Amino acid sequence: MSVKTGERKHQILQMLAEMLEQPRAARITTAALAARMQLSEAALYRHFASKAQMFEGLFEFIESTIFTLVSQIVAAEPNGVEQARKIATMLLTFAQRNRGMTRVLTGDALVTEDERLQARASQITDRIDASFKQSLRHAITSGTLDPSIEVTALAAALTQFVIGSWLRFAQSAWQTTPTLHMETQLKLILGAATNDR
Repeated sequence: MSVKTGERKHQILQMLAEMLEQPRAARITTAALAARMQLSEAALYRHFASKAQMFEGLFEFIESTIFTLVSQIVAAEPNGVEQARKIATMLLTFAQRNRGMTRVLTGDALVTEDERLQARASQITDRIDASFKQSLRHAITSGTLDPSIEVTALAAALTQFVIGSWLRFAQSAWQTTPTLHMETQLKLILGAATNDR
């Protein structure tokens, strides 16, 4: 029974993400990926022009998932500070559930890959930072955040907390989970800035 093109592409990306879950995995070659899938390398290249394109596919999945969830949080939660807290929680939970994707987001899996992939990871970080800024600005206008708070600095602190947690998770070979102490840490970052303390 033949597998549809879209389905096969999804399977290839799924296997790539699975291989990336191996802590400190060596550079993943298309030969190793093809072998794991019991396909020829030529069969892989029928679906993706290059390995960089496979990573692009992973980025598309990550962006679509993360920012759809960000939009849902913003639409459902009127409190800007709570939006920021929920966005951070979602990002850490996403990493915990998708270890291979975490290595892509931190750039760890991209060290020997095409330079433009690092730029793609950086763009996602910028979008996360912008999402935090938007929620925090909303919190100031709605009166739940102290108006003297420097939004750019607080958004940067949240972004760096998320990325630092992802990185620690990858570096610890998945032992130090990103959600460990998460609630306490978010209280420390956001608590001092709110008007209802």
